Amino acid sequence: MNKLVLNTEGDRHIVATRHFRASPESVYRAHLEPDLIQKWMLGPDGWSMPVCVNDPRPGGRFRYEWTHAKHGGFHITGEFVELVPFRRIVHVERMHLPDPTPDNHVVTTFEKDGAGTLMALCMTLQDAASRAAMLATGMEHGMDDSYARLDALG
Repeated sequence: MNKLVLNTEGDRHIVATRHFRASPESVYRAHLEPDLIQKWMLGPDGWSMPVCVNDPRPGGRFRYEWTHAKHGGFHITGEFVELVPFRRIVHVERMHLPDPTPDNHVVTTFEKDGAGTLMALCMTLQDAASRAAMLATGMEHGMDDSYARLDALG
């Protein structure tokens, strides 16, 4: 499974899973180190991330800003809740479009799977309408493109 698999659970959850060729340590670091994040977390082609501020510790904050020549830009902000090195990241995030969306609670796990990593990401949104709006953004395509870049980093 080197392609993103996206499922819904209940009324408020989105669950994404993907296998990566790299180790859990590498995939975990790629989710926290700004210079790596800026290489892969770009969504569809044409987007860039000129701002990536990350303070990966419980209570630490982050801010990612994306821009596109034709589509303008947007950003997300959030806070880290829990970090278990190489195994689990828990954070809260909100998109600014330009007004902030309700909080999205995200739990990402990294498990050794053969020679690589099985990553599972579970988003818990405020309500069914928020989840529907999130899915309507085309997030699956953007996540799939981003994760393909991450896998290519090795």
